[in-house]
This record gives sequence, C-alpha cells and structure tokens, in this order.
Amino acid sequence: MALCKIFPLAFILICCSFYLISGQRQFDYPTANLSTTWVNSVSANHSVDFTDGSKVRAILLKGTLGPRYACGFYCNGNCENYLFAIFIVQTNSASFITQPAIGFPQVVWSANRNNPVKINSMLQLTAEGDLVLRDADGTLVWSTNTAGKSVAGLSLTDEGNLVLFDSKNETVWQSFDHPTDALVPGQKLVSGMKLTASVSRTNWTDGGLFAFSATDEGLVAFVESNPPQRYFSSSVGGLSPSGGSNYVMYLNGSLTFFADSIDPLILVSISPASSAQYMKLESNGHLKVYEWRSQWNEVGDLLTGFHGGCNYPTVCGRYGICTMGQCSCPTSSNSTTYFRPINVRRPDLGCSEVTKLTCNDSNTQRLLEVEDVDYFTFTSDIRDTDVNTCKDECLKNCSCKAAFFRSALNSSRATARGECYLPTEIFSLMNNEKDKTRYESVAFIKVQVEAEPTAAKGKKALYGKKLASGRKWTEN
Repeated sequence: MALCKIFPLAFILICCSFYLISGQRQFDYPTANLSTTWVNSVSANHSVDFTDGSKVRAILLKGTLGPRYACGFYCNGNCENYLFAIFIVQTNSASFITQPAIGFPQVVWSANRNNPVKINSMLQLTAEGDLVLRDADGTLVWSTNTAGKSVAGLSLTDEGNLVLFDSKNETVWQSFDHPTDALVPGQKLVSGMKLTASVSRTNWTDGGLFAFSATDEGLVAFVESNPPQRYFSSSVGGLSPSGGSNYVMYLNGSLTFFADSIDPLILVSISPASSAQYMKLESNGHLKVYEWRSQWNEVGDLLTGFHGGCNYPTVCGRYGICTMGQCSCPTSSNSTTYFRPINVRRPDLGCSEVTKLTCNDSNTQRLLEVEDVDYFTFTSDIRDTDVNTCKDECLKNCSCKAAFFRSALNSSRATARGECYLPTEIFSLMNNEKDKTRYESVAFIKVQVEAEPTAAKGKKALYGKKLASGRKWTEN
C-alpha cells in the first residue's frame, strides 16, 4: 500500500505490464479487416531476426505459449528477397515470437516462391476483398483474385490455414487449396493436387524435379520428366473414377485415404505427433516429417522403401549406379570409357557422357551392358519378350536412352522371356538386390561412339549395318 502511495503511476504501469504478460492469454492477432495494408518495413512490428540468418515480420499469428502458426514476410538468409509465407514459430504468453537461437521459422506455405519481393513491399487486403502482394515498386506479384466475391475478412486458423471469409463466415479462398511443398496436420490433398519440391535447400523456387500427388486411387511420387517417372505409390485398386472427389488427409499418425465407396484407409503411417509437426517434400525427393522437440527434429522419411536410399531418382545423379549408398559410373569390359564422374570428389552428382547422344548420328550408337542393375521405376513397354528384342527396340527408337530387361529369378539370359522398359530419360540406377526383388535385371545403356576416321570409311557401312541389329555391337 505504501508503494502505491509513493509511486502510484509506476505501480500502475508495473501491474498493467504484469497483467498483459501473465494474466491475459489471448493476445494473438489472427484476423484482419478489409482495407488493411502491411508494409515489409525494417521497423515493422513483430519483426524477429534468427541466428540461422532467417527473418520474419509477422502479420497474423494464432495462439500463445509454444510452437504456433503465423504468416507474414520471411527471408531465409538472403534478406534482400522475401516470401509472403505461413510459418511455425515459438511464442510466449503474449504471442511474442521467441527463441531466435533454436526456434527457427518453419515455412509450410508461400504465395510467391518464384517471385520474391524486396524491402518495402506490401500486402494489401483491399476494400473489394482481394489479398494482393506488391513489390516495393508497386508491381503486382501475387493475388487471390477474390475481388467482388463478398470477402469480409482474413483469418489464420489454429491448423495454419490462411482463409478469406465472407459475412456468413464461409470460406471464399484458403491456402490449403494451394499447397506448395509442405503439408500440416488437418490438411488434405484432393485428387489432382500435388506438392512440388523446390530447386534446392537454399533456392526455394518452384522448379524442382519432384512432385507428390493425390490421385483417385491414393498417392504417387514422381520425377517430373517427360513422361513422368514414378518412384513411389500407395493406392487402392478397383475404385470407380471419383471425378476428383477422393482425397488424402494428413491426420495425427497417418496419411489416410478417403473415398465415398470405402472406409478410410491408412496409406502411409507417421510417427504420432506430441507437438507441432509438418511434412515437406525435399528437393531430393524425400518426404520428411519434422516435429518440435525442444528444437526441430526429423522424425520420419516416408517414401523410403525396402531399397533404402538407392530407390531415389537422383541419389547418384544421372547415370550413376547406387550400391549400398555408394555411387559409381557405368563401365565397360574393355578400355573404352563412356561415362565419367561430373566431380570425382562428389560421386553423388552423377556421371556425364563422354560423347553426347545425338539422333543425327544413330549409326554410331551402341548398347553398354551393365549386369544386375535395376531402376527405381519400371513400366512394361513390351511384355513377354526376349532380351534381344528389347535391345533392338531401343536402338530403333532415337528417344530411347536405355533398355531394362527383367526376367524370372535364375532364368537363362539366352532363353528367358521377360518384360522390357525403354525410358526416354535416365536418372540414377541401382544395384539389383535379387534376394529382395526376386527377379533378374540387366540394363543396356545407349552410348555414342566416336565417329571413325576417314580412312575407315570402307568399314563404316558394315559397322552401321551390324549395329542396327543391336546384337553384334552390344558391349559385353
């Protein structure tokens, strides 16, 4: 009481400050009204620098005390460029972002990863109901295109979903409908939706090789080549076309498939979450699960099957052969070198062709035979065939880059009937672990042979004629 009489104003300020920090729990700021503008300014509120070099300037934040979702401007070390993103950060009881030394922001969605913005860029929730991102010079970078759709406000939900809602609290637009490279619990992939990997860990541009997609039958992961090459699938057979209504949801402990005609079915099991958790399709094709356990930890690598890491399309780069996690280039039985490492100190970067393949000189192409080599995917272009037919078909087709032949375990190469795959693009190869696969596998990789000297012209026609059969000139 004496303290209140002597320092009445100071006491009131101290008591009010204590009340704000410890007595009031809901000082989050998860919603915004129309005609609101946020500037990516160095003096903006809720701006935090992290020791890993990243920075956030939060616009909306949902919840207190622990890992919570926020959205705003984010940079990942190069703070000349920013994303408008949703991220998970650590908060205290007053919804201030804390722990900049270990609670690094985890980005789970972004609007403009192909078009980062600068300092003094702006996010505007217009009077017409459009959410618009403009760069510092006023250039339009991104928009929800919701003007005139009766939008009443903007909200960030407990699940990390950024929502534009109308006067009836119905959703007009939501970030969950536009996934980037990550999923959070409660989010679903409707048939046709996909995650697309970034180029690299530091280059977040939407231009990576890998995608993870929901289909009418389940889930598939693939390399976005032409045509796509699948390296993972988990599906339910015998379903009628759903017209895109089937979906997979990220639940606590699983990726679960939902369809009208069957009961929910777990496609992929996940370590149950005890705290904030999310999954991300990495630039190397791995779908990894991360969880906050006093810091962010990897708790799952969901697509790694019984082949282990060798089953990933770029684990050893193009043409590299993966054997128990080690990478090497295809070699011939004679002294000819057709492939060399891109970097001898980094065999995982793959192999380059000594002489590039060209359709203009198909008469000087041959097939390099590599025993007991398999591939991460296999589509039967020719069924119930023999190895020579498989090889011939590749040599006759300019776009074919290799012939993969599979037959029954312990079958004789000369007489075996099997299946033939003729891919138009080659990524990583792998050793065939026959005790697991239970089949024989051989690869015939198309290579370009150096043109013969002029003095050998008399023999060249014979060489080309023999080569066309695909038998005489196969490397053994």
